[in-house]
Amino acid sequence: MAIVLAVLLGFLLDCILGDPQNLWHPVCAIGSLISKTERLLRRIVPDTPRALTIAGVLLWGIVSAVSFAVPALLLWICYKIHPILWFAVQTLFCYQIFARRSLAEAGKHVYIALAHSLDEGRKAVSMYVGRDTSALDETGVIKATVETIAENTTDGVIAPMLYLLIGGAPLGFFYKAVNTLDSMVGYHNDRYEYLGKCSAKADDILNFIPARLSAVCMIAAAGVLGFDNQNALRIFRRDRGNHKSPNSAQTESVCAGALHIQLAGDAVYFGKRMEKPFIGDPDRPIDRNDIARAERLMTGASLIMLALGIAIRFLVL
Repeated sequence: MAIVLAVLLGFLLDCILGDPQNLWHPVCAIGSLISKTERLLRRIVPDTPRALTIAGVLLWGIVSAVSFAVPALLLWICYKIHPILWFAVQTLFCYQIFARRSLAEAGKHVYIALAHSLDEGRKAVSMYVGRDTSALDETGVIKATVETIAENTTDGVIAPMLYLLIGGAPLGFFYKAVNTLDSMVGYHNDRYEYLGKCSAKADDILNFIPARLSAVCMIAAAGVLGFDNQNALRIFRRDRGNHKSPNSAQTESVCAGALHIQLAGDAVYFGKRMEKPFIGDPDRPIDRNDIARAERLMTGASLIMLALGIAIRFLVL
């Protein structure tokens, strides 16, 4: 029960405070570990597809193992000192793992920047997406922001919540390591095609169930918040596979259906135009307020999953 309370308090702290600015964050340490381990492996393995694939497995294993072991050891030491210290550190770790407030603030940042000018909107959204934003029109900037909020409902909130409820902060940081590895090396390009293969696949596996639970919770949230949950369910059934990732379109399709907008379509990554299917129907023109609507869906889905997760944890125990 202490873990459940720590997760609940951590979620509330994230909603209230968000990520403290200019302070050290464990995910930054994970990112640094990834970069340093990658450089080391590239120095000692040949530049061949087979060797880089094996190096990618080692990279994934080292980073995920360290990310699990370090918080587990720290929590064990804290418990030996005093259970209250253990609970305080567990709560702090849970707070640091959630990213609901950060996602909401990212959406607000793009909204305000876009209200000033298209160039500022492009610059703002470029901080949160991997695509080339220099040629996006206003609709493209809004779509990219809505897609980011919808997709990261899984990665930033609901998946961490599930893993925290199952195994506390060590399993939560294990998930964050896998997710960070995918965001840093899980690309289909010349540099990471082989080195990042294991990381990309592991992220797909760990997000498979959370992404679908996120979609179900978002459909429920659409109904509670007064959006079209029937259309959300229809578009989810039709378009949830319209993405190269098996998980990304799960929540994007729900969001598009609930708001009666069309997302996705072709995009430019690393100077190359990639053909991508559309998600949803263009029932109405997309507008800046859809950023706030997507954030409401994310928050609603997160609260429903939190209530569900806590209830299931109580029933299991």
